[in-house]
Amino acid sequence: MAKSHALFLLLLLLLVDACRPSHQQDQNKISSHDLAALAAVKDSLTDIPGSNFFSTWDFTSPDPCSAFSGITCSLNRVTILTLGNGVSSSRGLAGFLSPSVSNLTELTQLVLYPGLVTGPIPPQLGLLSNLRVLSLSNNRLKGPIPSSLSSLPSLHTLDLSYNQLTGTVPPGLFTGLSQLKVMILASNQLSGELPRIVSAGILHLDLKDNSLTGTLPLRLPSTIRYLSASKNMMWGSLNGLQSLSELGFLDLSMNQFSGPIPSSLLRPPLSSLFLQRNNLSGGVPTSSSLMYGEGSIVDLSHNLLTGELSPVLAAVETLFLNNNRLTGRVPEEYVKNVYGGSTKTLYLQHNYITGFPLEAGLGLPDTVSLCLTYNCMVPSVGFKGCPAASGGEQLSRPESQCVVFNHGRSIP
Repeated sequence: MAKSHALFLLLLLLLVDACRPSHQQDQNKISSHDLAALAAVKDSLTDIPGSNFFSTWDFTSPDPCSAFSGITCSLNRVTILTLGNGVSSSRGLAGFLSPSVSNLTELTQLVLYPGLVTGPIPPQLGLLSNLRVLSLSNNRLKGPIPSSLSSLPSLHTLDLSYNQLTGTVPPGLFTGLSQLKVMILASNQLSGELPRIVSAGILHLDLKDNSLTGTLPLRLPSTIRYLSASKNMMWGSLNGLQSLSELGFLDLSMNQFSGPIPSSLLRPPLSSLFLQRNNLSGGVPTSSSLMYGEGSIVDLSHNLLTGELSPVLAAVETLFLNNNRLTGRVPEEYVKNVYGGSTKTLYLQHNYITGFPLEAGLGLPDTVSLCLTYNCMVPSVGFKGCPAASGGEQLSRPESQCVVFNHGRSIP
């Protein structure tokens, strides 16, 4: 009796042990639907010499979810696909992006690391209703941005920067994606105008280095904290920015914007402001808020700003006001911060400034770059820290220019 009981227990243990691998295999077995999609992805891409990303993609593997690089699974379905390993020594992947990626219907993240992937962005990606992150930056993708991407209800982050994309930005990206927080389309060949209203709750919008034209949207979301549209061909006023109370970074440099600078832009939390190389006019706004400090940077250079300089920007750590039409004496607040070392860079060259009140007995800190050349004064300081080609060897403007300008007439 004891022997038969022991035999029964042994058979039971063997049965349990035999069943366990099969159970684990079922748990680890990837969906055949997803496996076919991954095979199509691999057929469309290849490692550039020096990269070995696909070396682990062995389709005879019993557990692709664990064996394949760049794959994360949940309940036998691929939820994250990261193509490339992202290390600096790797040259990435080449080929094209297969439309079969859209068959990975549980995908929440699709990331393509920098490489030489070309061809269009598959419109079929708009079928990935669970997709939250789509990042295809730093490749050679061509053609338009598919309007179907406006149908991704869960999309949080869209990064298509540093490619060769052309055409207009689908309006639905600005109005139809309620979950979108980050959109980066920088350094492409996009053209056309932006929509009049951006209704999505975007926090980060980067459109720099394209060929966009037209004006800024009349209404941008009050939630936006980062906005860049530099190096485009946009024009018009900056009035649409007045209600952006959360904005911390603004770069609209190298466009054709005109009119005055809204005073609302010179207040916290906006500590990085780049408006250089436009056609902005009027004076530097006055403001009751002087909350700039360490790390702050403001560049208003190469515009048409006039009048005397107000103290509003005196606490900025790095300040560029050169190549404008500013007049009068520099307020003492600027001088104090320069000599105290809290202002690290102050460029005022190529204006019509008549005075920089020095503090007797104080030397300029070694860490400070101050440039005052080519103004309506002879600077005793502020010429050694000037950038190259800031006025040649001329320390001051010709007196004839200063006299003419101070009488309100334009210089020939």
